Amino acid sequence: MEFTTGARLEIRITPADVGKRVSVRRLTDACEGDARFTDAVGVLTSWDAGELRLTRRNGEVVRIPEAAVVAAKAVPAAPARRRGPAATAAELTRVAARGWPPVESERLGDWTLRASAGFTSRANSVLPLGDPGLPLDAALARVTRWYGERGLPALVQVATGAAGTAEPLAAELDARGWTVRRSALMQVGELAPVADRGEAGRVELSRTTSAAWFSLYNRAAELTPAARTVLGGGPSVWFATVRDPSGADPSGTPAAIGRCVVDGRWAGFAAVEVAPAHRRRGLATAVMAALATRALEEGASAAYLQVEPDNTAALALYNALGFTTHHSYHYRHHPTV
Repeated sequence: MEFTTGARLEIRITPADVGKRVSVRRLTDACEGDARFTDAVGVLTSWDAGELRLTRRNGEVVRIPEAAVVAAKAVPAAPARRRGPAATAAELTRVAARGWPPVESERLGDWTLRASAGFTSRANSVLPLGDPGLPLDAALARVTRWYGERGLPALVQVATGAAGTAEPLAAELDARGWTVRRSALMQVGELAPVADRGEAGRVELSRTTSAAWFSLYNRAAELTPAARTVLGGGPSVWFATVRDPSGADPSGTPAAIGRCVVDGRWAGFAAVEVAPAHRRRGLATAVMAALATRALEEGASAAYLQVEPDNTAALALYNALGFTTHHSYHYRHHPTV
């Protein structure tokens, strides 16, 4: 996707290429006699009023003055390093939403407004899967009022980085001052290889949580009734616990925990935590393997999870278990928040 040094620079895109993935070389501020160029790759989401806007895989919108463009071309979609289970971004988004259901929701056309007293952005944001049935500004005004009535910031979850994701919406929100709050990766993998990593007898599975399970959960300080409702919601939910291997405190804080929700062919992992004193002993793998085995018994074959892009320890674990990134998503928040 790089432009060859010394090659003739050509602009081979036009406004008709909006919606395509492109690579653009532009001239940036430079000292006299020292021309400097930078490249940007992303989906061309608009070309208006002398400005190009590209949306990168992570949702960042890059604005490029048309006069600064010295070369540009359409490029193929990024090749997958390894392919996980086949799925569209919309399918995965819907499955993940069912696996982390809000306390309250309301439809706005093809959008879903979700609220859960502030427990996690996933359960307190708009899921925009299509047309809201209103002009965008009117829809956003409705969204802002709805969340304001509940004492919550207005957030929109925006998927990017794969076919059928919402780069155009990201650009529209960017133009209106809705800024990025945080981002995450949606990863997928085959379920059976995860189950194969298990060891019998180490992990207890239950349909319900306990005070001990919650004592290790990294959001324990947020455990309101709404939080418990979200954690316990979903088509078929399982909670995993590994007791302290020393046996010193069988009813106290566990060594590791996890959560899995089974929904048809999909199993979604979340809340995989290991106590600091028990890390690097394979307990996170054991938890996921036990949950995967139960999900296989219920007919699932594929797995998904969501992870922050800077969580290097978790990414290393998931990579070792065969997970790959399917797409990214981020949250846009209202400019007055």
